[in-house]
Amino acid sequence: MLPAPVNRQTASAGETERLAADLARALAPGDVVTLSGELGAGKTTFVRGAARALGVVEPVTSPSFTIAQRYCAAGPVSYVAHVDLYRISSLDHEDPDLLGDYIGADTITFVEWPEAGLDELAARGRIAMRVRLAHGPGVHTRTVVVE
Repeated sequence: MLPAPVNRQTASAGETERLAADLARALAPGDVVTLSGELGAGKTTFVRGAARALGVVEPVTSPSFTIAQRYCAAGPVSYVAHVDLYRISSLDHEDPDLLGDYIGADTITFVEWPEAGLDELAARGRIAMRVRLAHGPGVHTRTVVVE
């Protein structure tokens, strides 16, 4: 069961990762999680925490230059995918199967900068959570809103 909407401030990267891990436990294979927020807001930090909770043991880094990465996870999900559409203005002019390896029935997918392809994402998987991250009043403080 997915959690009720969340609106919370975290005081450190570790706290953001723990919140993401807690939320990830409600996800199921085939789910898509969108992550929005300005540069440096903690999107990859959030994915790192969620991926760890889903059994990913290798380092989780930003796929900004590679578009996407897929990690082996621990059952019931086989893979965790991390997609970053920052460098893509629209999926309309991209290979129609660009997301094919990253969204599927055996995968939980996290998509940073989803605005470039919301329709495509919704057509390929169930958007289970929409996460917005923002810088808070302190250097390490973040506001995390989950719908």
